[in-house]
Amino acid sequence: MGRFQEVLRALNNLKLLAAIGRSGGDLSSVADLVDSFLDSPQMTDCVRRFRALPGGAELMEERYPPLQPDIERLAQLPPETLGGRYARLITSLGYDPEFFRPRPTTSEAQWLTQRIATTHDIHHVVCGFGTAAAGESGVLAVTAAQIGFPAYVLLTSAGQLASFRLQIERFEAISSAVSHGHAIARQASCLAAARWEEGWEKPVSQWRQELGISDPADSEHYGLAAQLP
Repeated sequence: MGRFQEVLRALNNLKLLAAIGRSGGDLSSVADLVDSFLDSPQMTDCVRRFRALPGGAELMEERYPPLQPDIERLAQLPPETLGGRYARLITSLGYDPEFFRPRPTTSEAQWLTQRIATTHDIHHVVCGFGTAAAGESGVLAVTAAQIGFPAYVLLTSAGQLASFRLQIERFEAISSAVSHGHAIARQASCLAAARWEEGWEKPVSQWRQELGISDPADSEHYGLAAQLP
C-alpha cells in the first residue's frame, strides 16, 4: 500500500509541477506542491535532519512561531538591516504581508513546512538571490541541500531539467544559480534554524558573517542587487 501511495503522490507531483510551469510559479500551486509532501517519507527524513541541527530540535519542540512580519514597522528600519531590506523586498514585489498560506503547526512536519514557507523571502535577502526564475532556483537549492526539504528538492531538479530540455537559453543561468546555492548550503549554518525575528535590526552583512555566507549572490546576474540597489 505504501508503494502505491508513493506512485499516486509522484503522479500528483507531476501534475502540480506542470501547473507551476504553466503559471510561471503561481504561489498557490507551489504551496500545493509543498503540502503534498507533508505525510511523505521524504518529509520524515527532512524533519530528522532538521532536528539533528544545532538548535533545531529546540525550535521544533517549542513550536517557534512561523513568521508574522510587521512590514510597516520593519520598513522604518535602516535599509542595511535585515528588517529594512526584507520590507523593501516584500513591498517591491507587491506582496500582501499576510500572503502566506495558513497551516496548522501541530505536527513537526506541519511546523517545519510553515516555518520554511514563511521565511523563504528572508533567504533571498540573506543569500542575495533575486526573485526571477534563476534566483528562485538558487535560493531553493540552499534549503534543498541543507535539510532535503522535499518540494524544494523537486523544484530545483525539475527547473534544471525543464530548462535543459525545453528552454536551453535559460539553462546556464539556472544551473549556475543552483550551483551557487549548493555552495552557500555547504558554507553556511542552516538558514531554516535561524531565529530571524530576534535580529531584524542587525545589518544583513552581520547576519551573513554569523551564518558563514562569504559569497552571497547579490552581484550575480541572478542576484538581488538589480532589484534592490
